[in-house]
Amino acid sequence: MADRPGPAVYSIAAHRGFADALVAGLVPRYGEDDLGLARLTLLLPSTRAVRTVTEAFIRHFGAEERDGMLMPRMAAVGDLDLDEAIGPLLDPLGANAIPPAVEPTRRWLTLAELLDRAMDALGRNPRPSPAGRLRLVREIGQTMDRLLVEGIAPDDLWAEPVMQALAEVAAHWSENTKLFYAVQAMWRAELEDLGMVDAATRRNMLFARAARQWRDAPPATPVVAAGVTSAAPELARMLRVISELPRGAVILPDLDLALADEVWDELGRAGHADEAGASPFARDDAVTHPQYHLKLLLNRMGVARGEVRPWHRRGMGAAEPERSHAISSLFMPPQASTRWVDLPAEKRRMAGVRIMESANPEEEAQAIALLVRRALEGAERRIAVVTPDRGLAARVAAHLRRWNIEADDSAGRPLSQTAAGRFLLLLAEVMADDAAPVPLIAMLEHPLAGEPFGRAAWLDHARQLELELRGPRPAPGLAALRERIGRLARRTAGIGDWWQAVEAALAPLFVRDAAAGDGADGEAPARPLGGHVDLLARAAEAICGDPLWAGADGRALSAFVDDLRLHGSEAGPALAPGDLPAVLREAMDQVAVRPPYGGHPRVAIYGLLESRMARADLVICGGLNEGVWPPRPAPDPLLAPPVMRALGVPGADFRIGLSAHDLAAALGAPEVVLSRAARDEGGPAIPSRFLLRVKALLGDRLLESHRESAAVDLARAIDDTPGQPPVYPRPEPRPDASQRQVDIAVTALDRLLGDPYQFYAREILALRSLDPLDADPSAAWQGTAAHAILERWHRARADDPRVRLAPIADDVLEEMNMHPLMRGLWRPRLLAALEWVERAIGEDGARQAIAIERKGEMTVEGVRIHGRADRIDRLADGTLAIVDYKTGKPPGWKMVEQGFALQLGLIGMMARAGGIADVEGEPVVFEYWSLAKNRAGGFGYVETPLRVGSKRTGIEPDRFLPLTEAKLREAIGDYIRGDAPFTARKNPDYPGYADYDQLMRLDEWQARVDDDPVGDGR
Repeated sequence: MADRPGPAVYSIAAHRGFADALVAGLVPRYGEDDLGLARLTLLLPSTRAVRTVTEAFIRHFGAEERDGMLMPRMAAVGDLDLDEAIGPLLDPLGANAIPPAVEPTRRWLTLAELLDRAMDALGRNPRPSPAGRLRLVREIGQTMDRLLVEGIAPDDLWAEPVMQALAEVAAHWSENTKLFYAVQAMWRAELEDLGMVDAATRRNMLFARAARQWRDAPPATPVVAAGVTSAAPELARMLRVISELPRGAVILPDLDLALADEVWDELGRAGHADEAGASPFARDDAVTHPQYHLKLLLNRMGVARGEVRPWHRRGMGAAEPERSHAISSLFMPPQASTRWVDLPAEKRRMAGVRIMESANPEEEAQAIALLVRRALEGAERRIAVVTPDRGLAARVAAHLRRWNIEADDSAGRPLSQTAAGRFLLLLAEVMADDAAPVPLIAMLEHPLAGEPFGRAAWLDHARQLELELRGPRPAPGLAALRERIGRLARRTAGIGDWWQAVEAALAPLFVRDAAAGDGADGEAPARPLGGHVDLLARAAEAICGDPLWAGADGRALSAFVDDLRLHGSEAGPALAPGDLPAVLREAMDQVAVRPPYGGHPRVAIYGLLESRMARADLVICGGLNEGVWPPRPAPDPLLAPPVMRALGVPGADFRIGLSAHDLAAALGAPEVVLSRAARDEGGPAIPSRFLLRVKALLGDRLLESHRESAAVDLARAIDDTPGQPPVYPRPEPRPDASQRQVDIAVTALDRLLGDPYQFYAREILALRSLDPLDADPSAAWQGTAAHAILERWHRARADDPRVRLAPIADDVLEEMNMHPLMRGLWRPRLLAALEWVERAIGEDGARQAIAIERKGEMTVEGVRIHGRADRIDRLADGTLAIVDYKTGKPPGWKMVEQGFALQLGLIGMMARAGGIADVEGEPVVFEYWSLAKNRAGGFGYVETPLRVGSKRTGIEPDRFLPLTEAKLREAIGDYIRGDAPFTARKNPDYPGYADYDQLMRLDEWQARVDDDPVGDGR
């Protein structure tokens, strides 16, 4: 490359495969002897690119059967958005004279403090929460980096073009600009005191220093920059110097040298203003075109496109040259796209490219996995799945494990979604929610928890505690849980010692430190982020032991914790525990945990950044829907788009062009599948504008021949059973006589008559539904509380008629360990209803309560009938009144007549038969006392199923007990002593619970029963 005029700038066409073509050209040019390549300095855009080129060197020398090699010195210097390390290569070039870069975490937390001061200075109110401020300063830092990369000083925000732009936008943009400027000015003063600079500034200084060094004293060894497409001004100037070195070169990926000049001009200014003072970016610039950022780079390098030469080496697995012609035609800007109608066949030829459209993301992932599995049958074929959709990538990887194919997802996962990261977040939620049941049980049953204590025993105790905590949330804190553990310890050996170990680990998270800000209101103290993280890390290690820090996610978590411990104690706002989960989750989302080596050597899953420069024999581009590929452009939240243009910064749509360039590079592979799903999780999805262009370029005639339908058909069939699935019949279990010998509770007779299957599941199979954790108070729970309060009040009233009900209610709710919030919401309504009971009983002196919550039983046809009477009153004539308390609406008389609510009648039969201790007499009054709202707007009313007084409807009083007895004997004769099937939902009018609907597979047969109410529904 010596003795040539002009800059040495080359382009590797998309169809050649960048990394392999690069190596194929570098080896003969610089590998003169065994040490030739070792003298070469190769600048690459990212550490991932270094790995990709390293693998390309290995493939090249393996194909030539060389015994060994010394690779070039490679450094990642290019793409600033990747936040890659500058690499040790440039440090000797005067790095000692360049200030060190401030740590990103320290900057993030310090900016949060400066944001408070800036808001004070500007009088900005209301303030965001601490978590909101940390989120905002992260965005401020990203905007600062964008401006620093472009070499824009803070004072440029008040230049005349910017002021003109601000005059044309909404007022809040001006306020945001002032806030941004104030924070940045304070931060620059802070940096001067520290003697540091921002990482982007330091990188620019290194690039400038390197350019000066190489310009003044060209190195004796060759320097090549390959694949660098970032158009940062300082980097562009350094690339220009490299291109002019005696043995230097700049090699660009996929620069379209065949694009017509008028089409190239249609891309817009791209950083080159037509006249002095004009904006370098015009409104009509084609920033979404895949060649736009390359034009911007060439303009900033001062290199004309005509000076760029083609790289004539082709890599292993290169496609045919016609593919590059089709790619060039595919992405023509709007005016040039009108030429498609006149394009010859060779300009639109896309042999080897197929379009696959699936119904939903799951089907798409299954079809992609099948394509990968089929391609692996070919010897030495390499397959790459490229998608920006992390959910789709995870699904594909999971489906591939069906065939024991472990695909490396090089984009990794956010730390918050790994096992170690999730455990720390669960601990933060336990701390923030005062040991609420949901995060507590999730933390205790986490796969990493309990290893130092014996995993099996730990999990057994955690599950016992989970069962105990199901239902409404208990009072906050560990003390309330200690009471539950005390109850469990009486029936579960060892759980007390287990909880002591758990509480010892968690107790430091709930310490109230007055010096840290705990006031009289009892709220948890606010601490610096580093203090919170230190407490969480100690608790996590006590519960998990060393396995917490093992593996790739554990090592990433360890580095994350150490970073926050170091900088979070020196800077940043004080955070209350409630702010902690959101702050930690957002910080963890910035940390990517990449898998170690060891996956399948011929299968890779890439994100868009990781796919650059990579090449495979089959490339599957997944998730080609609008908003995914390309992503939705997100404008800067602080500086308006016109302001960014006036400053000379590309707009948000610029990233669409980068996504288009990524797709253009992927389309250069020998075989390509473009995949999308017609729907996503939110509904119908819009095809990517890139995919629509492919379809338009092919035209209706060619499109059908380019469809991939076999993989989709197989994906739909792979989990289907042949033929129609068997019809699931309506359940009609017939247990034998010995299994039918069960007692009947007074509350279960209606279930036996209305839905026999529910009785079968509950009483014969002994299946009980579990309340969820942190549940709202259910009707059963409310009834338990109300009955306990009334029972205690009635018993106390027997000794002192003046005793009040409210203090007793408070005592019972306190004993039930009810959460204060739930008590505050439910207690007023409950007390209003109970006070109505208190008044009603006090006003009726003709009745005397003789039995409260009294158990009773009787035997009918050899079957034990048992239950509990809420209240039995003695009337003035010696007869009895049976009272049943209801927290909701009582059943109507028609339901009673049909046998769906016979509890009052059964209690009356027991009382008449002497089955209730100390109760004798004939029951004649049967009443429901409801605690629900009445018609007057208050709470409480009395209802009876009998036709008495002025009622025109109801059951005749003398028929009620005979009706109850007849229904009881019918149920016993059919189901307990007989052999009738326990048919599911036998009576559709029965308003039963839905606890057993899934067990009876109701949805699979109910529609047939509804259509055939007379038949058997089969």
